[in-house]
Amino acid sequence: MQPKKKKSVNDFIKECHRVAKTKGWWIDVRNDGELIALMHSELSEALEAMRKGGKKEELAEELADCCIRIFDYCGARKINLEKALLKKIEYNKGRPYRHGKKF
Repeated sequence: MQPKKKKSVNDFIKECHRVAKTKGWWIDVRNDGELIALMHSELSEALEAMRKGGKKEELAEELADCCIRIFDYCGARKINLEKALLKKIEYNKGRPYRHGKKF
């Protein structure tokens, strides 16, 4: 039996966008600003879970919701997030310690 192939970021993007389309979220044209705000709202929900002393599972669920929204957006807009992630990781390896920022 062949080992199960791990999913790539682009696989997650395709799946998240496919599911969103089948659930009716892409019937109409969607506004980029609204979609970014929805990503942000998931991070706000993650922060609120932390503030209320939520379990790691609750925090992980909210972070997953943010990723799903990002992946759906990338699928809709044909953004190669996987390529951008790999490029940015390599770039960050060459940056100075905390690259001159306090936080």
